[in-house]
Amino acid sequence: PQGPEEARAFVNAFLKRSMPRKTDEAIQDIMTRKAVVLEHYSKKKKLQKRRKQKGFTAKERRELRLFEIKPEEQRYTNFLPLHELWKQYIRDLCHGLKPDAQPHMIQGKLLKADLHGAIVTVTKSKCPSYIGITGIILQEFKHVFKIITKEDKLKVVPKFNNVFSLETDGFISYIYGSKFQFRASERSAKKFKLKGSIDL
Repeated sequence: PQGPEEARAFVNAFLKRSMPRKTDEAIQDIMTRKAVVLEHYSKKKKLQKRRKQKGFTAKERRELRLFEIKPEEQRYTNFLPLHELWKQYIRDLCHGLKPDAQPHMIQGKLLKADLHGAIVTVTKSKCPSYIGITGIILQEFKHVFKIITKEDKLKVVPKFNNVFSLETDGFISYIYGSKFQFRASERSAKKFKLKGSIDL
């Protein structure tokens, strides 16, 4: 067993190691007390700010040509499986497109549906050259549709001043492009109002 002097020396040395910021006089002052409270100095960790991963800007997407379809890939037959998937998607969305389904209910769901893969036809237009264009929608932007025709030609058709027809299992729906100038993501949350008459 240690004697009082040895124990005192041990505690004194221990306090110096444990509290390096304290002076000898402060340590001696602590030694005179009945209770000793050891202080712990922790190094402050620098919090690293997490950088949010930002997507590409519109300019970068254009420079990288992310949404461009290469000419050798512009084949109508390549996108027929996409059309079949779209038809199944619409059947599931409209609960089978039954004959007794209410047309305005189906129309409301088609207005918010994703049209990539749908076959559309330009039925009315203020520009005669657009009338009769039929094909699969490959890309939908705010103001235009990109359509691949059976002749393997990629057509860029503006929505403005054009009326498109959409046929699904015998149900024909008409899209008035002038009132349809939204991105696909915006349409899903858009509330469309019923209007009595719509002009080009």
